[in-house]
Amino acid sequence: MSTQVHSTPTRFRWLRPSALATVLVLPLALGACGGGNDTSTADPPADNTRTGSPTPGGTTGGTDSPGTSPRRDGPSGPTTPGTKPTPTPTPPTASTAPTAPTAPGDGQRQVRTAVYFLHGEQVSPAPRSVVAPTTAAGALRALLAGPDRFERGHDRTTSIPSDTALNSVVIRDRIATVDLSERYDDGGGSLSMRARLAQVVFTATRFPSIDKVRFELDGKPVTAFGGEGIVLNRPVGRTDFEDLAPQILVESPLIGETIRTPVRVWGSANTFEATLRLKVTDAAGGTAANVFATATSGSGTRGTYDVTIPYKAARSGAGVLTAYYDSPKDGRPVIIDTVPLTVKR
Repeated sequence: MSTQVHSTPTRFRWLRPSALATVLVLPLALGACGGGNDTSTADPPADNTRTGSPTPGGTTGGTDSPGTSPRRDGPSGPTTPGTKPTPTPTPPTASTAPTAPTAPGDGQRQVRTAVYFLHGEQVSPAPRSVVAPTTAAGALRALLAGPDRFERGHDRTTSIPSDTALNSVVIRDRIATVDLSERYDDGGGSLSMRARLAQVVFTATRFPSIDKVRFELDGKPVTAFGGEGIVLNRPVGRTDFEDLAPQILVESPLIGETIRTPVRVWGSANTFEATLRLKVTDAAGGTAANVFATATSGSGTRGTYDVTIPYKAARSGAGVLTAYYDSPKDGRPVIIDTVPLTVKR
């Protein structure tokens, strides 16, 4: 079935100033990195988390908590409709990454975020829970650990060399200086090098307090990365890796999560005339929903979309969300990405 669903635009850190949208603001869990007073925040605690098993638990639907709504990169930082705030300079805050994840204990809480692996040659978010207050460092450390078994089974990979270590994260004036071990720039061609940079940038900028990333290797600033000499003489953001983002990027729901009707789906897109389609397939292989959506911009400019989709599943179980668009040439569906989910009736 094909349904036209009203799209509530949100702002995104890739939008140009002319493509502003209505913001859906959700509660954010404030976390600090390491021993400092880091202002990075993670996605709010939600019930749509999973354990990484082939039958992940948790649900999203109804009053869905999909996490931090996306925002755009820009020369003056994130933009709110009708305003153009200038970030107030703040003292740097440091986060030294522990050598191993720390189990939650007294006074600690888990917060939800996402890390960005690769699906094919483009970034693809996956859910993670990190322990506050080390939220930014925790997310990057989870990224370095690589995809779990469930994610690998659905073709999620990483270009980051194994045994890469996170030394520290320092956040100042919305720029995160990420210090990694020398292992980070080992091997790989230009695509692999750019992909691993994009993975770190997308993961760090998931936090609303971070707009861009500056790289260091074992304490030394990086101005040219890898044997190909990728220029990094300035902080970089998501717009610097537009070619490594899918034309339709689904930011929520995330791989392995459980959904209920209606499900909120949001992300960004750069498609012809800003149109896209979202299809929910249930455990019986039937189409539970197939809707049109419109991003805030397209045809060369990335915009955002945010839709709530009612669906009717014949059976609960393993399903999939497919993001695609109809070819302007012949009308055939062009599949951009698939997100494996547990679909509840």
